[in-house]
Amino acid sequence: MSSCSTSLPPARLCSPPLTSSVFSMLDTAAEQMMVHKDFPAAFDTCNAGLESLSNMELEDNRCGEFKAGFCILGIQALAEMNQWQGVLSWVLQQYEEQEKIPAKIMQMCILLYSKVGEPAVMQEAARVWLHCPANSRATGFGTVAELYLLHVLVPLGHTDEAVELIVGEVGSNAFTEDQKLTALDVVEEKQRQNQEQPLNPGNSPNSETTVSSRGAVTHKLEAMLRFIYRKLLLTRSGSFSLRKVFLAAILLYMLFFRLDPALPSSFIWISKLRQLLRQMWRAMFAPYYQALTQSKEL
Repeated sequence: MSSCSTSLPPARLCSPPLTSSVFSMLDTAAEQMMVHKDFPAAFDTCNAGLESLSNMELEDNRCGEFKAGFCILGIQALAEMNQWQGVLSWVLQQYEEQEKIPAKIMQMCILLYSKVGEPAVMQEAARVWLHCPANSRATGFGTVAELYLLHVLVPLGHTDEAVELIVGEVGSNAFTEDQKLTALDVVEEKQRQNQEQPLNPGNSPNSETTVSSRGAVTHKLEAMLRFIYRKLLLTRSGSFSLRKVFLAAILLYMLFFRLDPALPSSFIWISKLRQLLRQMWRAMFAPYYQALTQSKEL
Protein backbone atom coordinates (compact mmCIF):
# COMPACT_ATOMS: atom_id res chain seq x y z
CA MET A 1 0.00 0.00 0.00
CA SER A 2 1.43 3.36 -0.95
CA SER A 3 1.57 6.16 1.58
CA CYS A 4 -0.83 9.07 1.28
CA SER A 5 1.16 12.04 0.09
CA THR A 6 0.12 15.54 -0.86
CA SER A 7 3.47 16.77 -2.22
CA LEU A 8 4.01 16.91 -5.96
CA PRO A 9 7.32 17.00 -7.82
CA PRO A 10 8.19 20.29 -9.51
CA ALA A 11 7.25 20.42 -13.18
CA ARG A 12 6.46 22.83 -15.96
CA LEU A 13 3.13 24.51 -16.56
CA CYS A 14 1.07 23.72 -19.64
CA SER A 15 2.01 26.19 -22.33
CA PRO A 16 -0.90 27.61 -24.36
CA PRO A 17 0.18 26.07 -27.73
CA LEU A 18 0.63 22.64 -26.17
CA THR A 19 -2.69 22.97 -24.34
CA SER A 20 -4.42 23.60 -27.67
CA SER A 21 -2.74 20.53 -29.15
CA VAL A 22 -3.78 18.32 -26.22
CA PHE A 23 -7.35 19.58 -26.43
CA SER A 24 -7.42 18.66 -30.11
CA MET A 25 -6.22 15.14 -29.27
CA LEU A 26 -8.91 14.80 -26.61
CA ASP A 27 -11.56 15.91 -29.07
CA THR A 28 -10.24 13.41 -31.62
CA ALA A 29 -10.36 10.56 -29.10
CA ALA A 30 -13.96 11.44 -28.22
CA GLU A 31 -14.94 11.48 -31.90
CA GLN A 32 -13.29 8.12 -32.50
CA MET A 33 -15.11 6.71 -29.50
CA MET A 34 -18.60 8.14 -29.90
CA VAL A 35 -18.97 8.69 -33.65
CA HIS A 36 -16.79 6.13 -35.40
CA LYS A 37 -16.88 3.44 -32.68
CA ASP A 38 -13.20 2.86 -33.36
CA PHE A 39 -12.24 1.87 -29.83
CA PRO A 40 -8.61 0.76 -30.51
CA ALA A 41 -7.89 4.08 -32.24
CA ALA A 42 -9.51 6.01 -29.40
CA PHE A 43 -7.40 4.17 -26.85
CA ASP A 44 -4.21 4.84 -28.81
CA THR A 45 -5.09 8.54 -29.02
CA CYS A 46 -5.66 8.62 -25.25
CA ASN A 47 -2.24 7.06 -24.65
CA ALA A 48 -0.64 9.62 -26.96
CA GLY A 49 -2.36 12.45 -25.16
CA LEU A 50 -1.30 11.14 -21.75
CA GLU A 51 2.27 10.87 -22.97
CA SER A 52 2.16 14.52 -24.02
CA LEU A 53 0.98 15.44 -20.52
CA SER A 54 3.53 13.29 -18.69
CA ASN A 55 6.08 16.10 -18.19
CA MET A 56 3.59 18.82 -17.33
CA GLU A 57 2.45 20.45 -14.11
CA LEU A 58 -0.45 18.47 -12.64
CA GLU A 59 -1.40 21.34 -10.35
CA ASP A 60 -2.50 23.26 -13.40
CA ASN A 61 -6.26 22.65 -13.52
CA ARG A 62 -6.30 22.41 -17.30
CA CYS A 63 -3.68 19.67 -17.38
CA GLY A 64 -5.41 17.75 -14.60
CA GLU A 65 -8.74 17.90 -16.43
CA PHE A 66 -7.13 16.81 -19.70
CA LYS A 67 -5.49 13.85 -17.98
CA ALA A 68 -8.77 12.80 -16.35
CA GLY A 69 -10.55 13.18 -19.70
CA PHE A 70 -8.07 10.91 -21.49
CA CYS A 71 -8.37 8.33 -18.68
CA ILE A 72 -12.17 8.36 -18.79
CA LEU A 73 -12.19 7.80 -22.55
CA GLY A 74 -9.48 5.16 -22.21
CA ILE A 75 -11.49 3.26 -19.59
CA GLN A 76 -14.53 3.29 -21.86
CA ALA A 77 -12.44 2.08 -24.80
CA LEU A 78 -10.96 -0.81 -22.80
CA ALA A 79 -14.42 -1.80 -21.59
CA GLU A 80 -15.80 -1.73 -25.14
CA MET A 81 -12.92 -3.93 -26.32
CA ASN A 82 -13.68 -6.36 -23.47
CA GLN A 83 -10.29 -5.62 -21.91
CA TRP A 84 -11.72 -4.49 -18.58
CA GLN A 85 -9.25 -6.69 -16.67
CA GLY A 86 -6.50 -4.17 -17.35
CA VAL A 87 -8.41 -1.01 -16.49
CA LEU A 88 -7.17 -0.54 -12.92
CA SER A 89 -3.55 -1.32 -13.77
CA TRP A 90 -3.69 1.10 -16.71
CA VAL A 91 -5.13 3.86 -14.51
CA LEU A 92 -2.41 3.24 -11.90
CA GLN A 93 0.22 3.64 -14.64
CA GLN A 94 -1.07 7.17 -15.14
CA TYR A 95 -1.44 8.21 -11.49
CA GLU A 96 1.16 5.88 -9.91
CA GLU A 97 -0.54 5.80 -6.49
CA GLN A 98 -4.08 4.71 -5.63
CA GLU A 99 -4.92 7.70 -3.46
CA LYS A 100 -4.07 10.14 -6.28
CA ILE A 101 -6.73 8.81 -8.65
CA PRO A 102 -9.45 11.47 -9.18
CA ALA A 103 -12.84 10.76 -7.60
CA LYS A 104 -14.73 10.53 -10.89
CA ILE A 105 -12.29 7.92 -12.24
CA MET A 106 -12.49 5.95 -9.00
CA GLN A 107 -16.28 5.97 -9.35
CA MET A 108 -16.05 4.68 -12.93
CA CYS A 109 -13.70 1.87 -11.92
CA ILE A 110 -15.95 0.74 -9.05
CA LEU A 111 -19.01 0.67 -11.29
CA LEU A 112 -17.15 -1.11 -14.10
CA TYR A 113 -15.78 -3.93 -11.96
CA SER A 114 -19.11 -4.25 -10.19
CA LYS A 115 -20.92 -4.60 -13.53
CA VAL A 116 -18.60 -7.38 -14.71
CA GLY A 117 -18.99 -9.21 -11.39
CA GLU A 118 -15.49 -8.57 -10.02
CA PRO A 119 -15.99 -6.02 -7.21
CA ALA A 120 -13.10 -7.43 -5.17
CA VAL A 121 -10.63 -5.94 -7.68
CA MET A 122 -11.46 -2.45 -6.38
CA GLN A 123 -11.54 -3.27 -2.67
CA GLU A 124 -7.95 -2.39 -1.80
CA ALA A 125 -7.71 0.64 -4.11
CA ALA A 126 -11.00 2.14 -2.88
CA ARG A 127 -10.10 1.50 0.77
CA VAL A 128 -6.76 3.27 0.39
CA TRP A 129 -8.38 6.16 -1.49
CA LEU A 130 -11.13 6.69 1.09
CA HIS A 131 -8.75 6.63 4.05
CA CYS A 132 -6.44 9.25 2.56
CA PRO A 133 -7.16 12.49 4.50
CA ALA A 134 -6.54 14.66 1.43
CA ASN A 135 -9.34 12.93 -0.48
CA SER A 136 -11.95 13.61 2.21
CA ARG A 137 -12.11 17.20 0.93
CA ALA A 138 -12.41 16.18 -2.72
CA THR A 139 -15.62 16.69 -4.67
CA GLY A 140 -17.25 13.29 -5.09
CA PHE A 141 -15.81 11.78 -1.90
CA GLY A 142 -19.29 10.88 -0.65
CA THR A 143 -20.19 9.25 -3.97
CA VAL A 144 -17.05 7.09 -3.89
CA ALA A 145 -17.86 6.02 -0.33
CA GLU A 146 -21.44 5.16 -1.30
CA LEU A 147 -20.39 3.17 -4.37
CA TYR A 148 -17.71 1.34 -2.38
CA LEU A 149 -20.28 0.41 0.24
CA LEU A 150 -23.07 -0.67 -2.12
CA HIS A 151 -21.06 -2.19 -4.98
CA VAL A 152 -18.04 -3.67 -3.20
CA LEU A 153 -18.47 -4.33 0.52
CA VAL A 154 -22.15 -5.34 0.55
CA PRO A 155 -21.98 -7.70 -2.47
CA LEU A 156 -18.84 -9.32 -1.04
CA GLY A 157 -20.55 -9.80 2.33
CA HIS A 158 -17.99 -7.74 4.28
CA THR A 159 -20.63 -6.42 6.67
CA ASP A 160 -18.27 -5.69 9.57
CA GLU A 161 -16.11 -3.47 7.41
CA ALA A 162 -19.25 -1.87 5.99
CA VAL A 163 -20.51 -0.93 9.47
CA GLU A 164 -17.08 0.42 10.39
CA LEU A 165 -17.09 2.50 7.22
CA ILE A 166 -20.50 3.97 8.02
CA VAL A 167 -19.92 4.85 11.68
CA GLY A 168 -16.21 5.65 11.38
CA GLU A 169 -14.29 8.63 10.11
CA VAL A 170 -15.08 7.94 6.46
CA GLY A 171 -18.81 7.84 7.16
CA SER A 172 -18.62 11.07 9.17
CA ASN A 173 -17.10 12.84 6.17
CA ALA A 174 -19.28 11.18 3.54
CA PHE A 175 -22.78 10.68 4.98
CA THR A 176 -25.44 12.59 6.88
CA GLU A 177 -27.10 11.00 9.90
CA ASP A 178 -30.12 9.96 7.80
CA GLN A 179 -27.84 8.44 5.17
CA LYS A 180 -26.02 6.50 7.89
CA LEU A 181 -29.29 4.99 9.12
CA THR A 182 -30.29 4.03 5.58
CA ALA A 183 -26.88 2.49 4.97
CA LEU A 184 -27.10 0.50 8.20
CA ASP A 185 -30.47 -0.84 7.04
CA VAL A 186 -28.84 -2.10 3.83
CA VAL A 187 -25.99 -3.76 5.73
CA GLU A 188 -28.40 -5.28 8.23
CA GLU A 189 -30.50 -6.78 5.43
CA LYS A 190 -27.34 -8.30 3.93
CA GLN A 191 -26.42 -9.77 7.31
CA ARG A 192 -29.88 -11.30 7.60
CA GLN A 193 -29.59 -12.85 4.15
CA ASN A 194 -26.16 -14.28 4.97
CA GLN A 195 -27.54 -15.87 8.14
CA GLU A 196 -30.56 -17.36 6.38
CA GLN A 197 -28.70 -18.86 3.41
CA PRO A 198 -26.87 -21.61 5.36
CA LEU A 199 -30.08 -22.48 7.16
CA ASN A 200 -32.10 -22.69 3.94
CA PRO A 201 -29.80 -24.07 1.21
CA GLY A 202 -32.69 -25.46 -0.83
CA ASN A 203 -36.31 -24.76 -1.43
CA SER A 204 -37.58 -25.80 1.95
CA PRO A 205 -41.38 -26.03 2.21
CA ASN A 206 -41.27 -25.11 5.87
CA SER A 207 -39.33 -21.86 5.41
CA GLU A 208 -42.37 -19.67 4.81
CA THR A 209 -44.21 -21.24 7.73
CA THR A 210 -41.24 -20.59 10.01
CA VAL A 211 -41.07 -16.93 9.03
CA SER A 212 -44.80 -16.35 9.41
CA SER A 213 -44.94 -18.03 12.82
CA ARG A 214 -42.61 -15.54 14.43
CA GLY A 215 -45.47 -13.16 15.07
CA ALA A 216 -45.84 -9.43 15.36
CA VAL A 217 -44.31 -9.26 18.83
CA THR A 218 -41.00 -10.70 17.69
CA HIS A 219 -40.81 -8.27 14.78
CA LYS A 220 -41.45 -5.31 17.08
CA LEU A 221 -38.78 -6.42 19.51
CA GLU A 222 -36.31 -6.95 16.67
CA ALA A 223 -37.02 -3.41 15.52
CA MET A 224 -36.36 -2.23 19.08
CA LEU A 225 -33.03 -4.06 19.08
CA ARG A 226 -32.05 -2.45 15.76
CA PHE A 227 -32.95 0.97 17.14
CA ILE A 228 -30.79 0.43 20.22
CA TYR A 229 -27.91 -0.81 18.07
CA ARG A 230 -27.98 2.27 15.88
CA LYS A 231 -28.22 4.61 18.84
CA LEU A 232 -25.22 3.02 20.48
CA LEU A 233 -23.23 3.38 17.25
CA LEU A 234 -24.27 6.88 16.22
CA THR A 235 -24.80 8.62 19.57
CA ARG A 236 -21.66 9.88 21.23
CA SER A 237 -23.13 12.64 23.38
CA GLY A 238 -24.42 10.29 26.07
CA SER A 239 -28.01 11.52 25.75
CA PHE A 240 -29.33 8.01 25.16
CA SER A 241 -30.31 6.66 28.60
CA LEU A 242 -28.46 3.54 29.70
CA ARG A 243 -31.46 2.60 31.84
CA LYS A 244 -33.59 2.27 28.71
CA VAL A 245 -30.95 0.06 27.15
CA PHE A 246 -30.82 -2.09 30.28
CA LEU A 247 -34.62 -2.40 30.43
CA ALA A 248 -34.84 -3.35 26.75
CA ALA A 249 -32.06 -5.92 27.20
CA ILE A 250 -33.96 -7.54 30.10
CA LEU A 251 -37.16 -7.74 28.06
CA LEU A 252 -35.37 -9.28 25.10
CA TYR A 253 -33.57 -11.75 27.34
CA MET A 254 -36.82 -12.82 29.00
CA LEU A 255 -38.59 -13.27 25.70
CA PHE A 256 -35.91 -15.05 23.67
CA PHE A 257 -34.01 -17.01 26.32
CA ARG A 258 -36.18 -17.52 29.38
CA LEU A 259 -39.45 -18.20 27.61
CA ASP A 260 -40.08 -21.15 25.31
CA PRO A 261 -42.55 -20.03 22.61
CA ALA A 262 -43.64 -23.64 22.13
CA LEU A 263 -45.16 -23.79 25.62
CA PRO A 264 -48.75 -22.59 26.02
CA SER A 265 -47.80 -20.77 29.21
CA SER A 266 -45.46 -18.55 27.23
CA PHE A 267 -48.34 -16.95 25.36
CA ILE A 268 -49.79 -15.67 28.62
CA TRP A 269 -46.55 -13.90 29.45
CA ILE A 270 -46.22 -12.56 25.93
CA SER A 271 -49.77 -11.24 26.06
CA LYS A 272 -49.12 -9.53 29.40
CA LEU A 273 -45.88 -8.09 28.04
CA ARG A 274 -47.72 -6.67 25.06
CA GLN A 275 -50.34 -5.10 27.30
CA LEU A 276 -47.65 -3.59 29.52
CA LEU A 277 -45.76 -2.14 26.56
CA ARG A 278 -48.99 -0.78 25.10
CA GLN A 279 -49.88 0.93 28.39
CA MET A 280 -46.40 2.41 28.67
CA TRP A 281 -46.59 3.68 25.09
CA ARG A 282 -49.97 5.34 25.65
CA ALA A 283 -48.86 6.91 28.90
CA MET A 284 -45.73 8.37 27.32
CA PHE A 285 -47.00 9.53 23.94
CA ALA A 286 -50.80 9.84 24.11
CA PRO A 287 -50.67 13.42 25.59
CA TYR A 288 -48.38 14.51 22.78
CA TYR A 289 -50.64 13.16 20.04
CA GLN A 290 -53.76 14.58 21.70
CA ALA A 291 -52.17 18.02 21.87
CA LEU A 292 -51.06 17.71 18.26
CA THR A 293 -54.57 16.73 17.13
CA GLN A 294 -56.13 19.63 19.02
CA SER A 295 -53.68 22.10 17.50
CA LYS A 296 -54.54 20.84 13.99
CA GLU A 297 -58.28 21.19 14.67
CA LEU A 298 -57.77 24.79 15.77
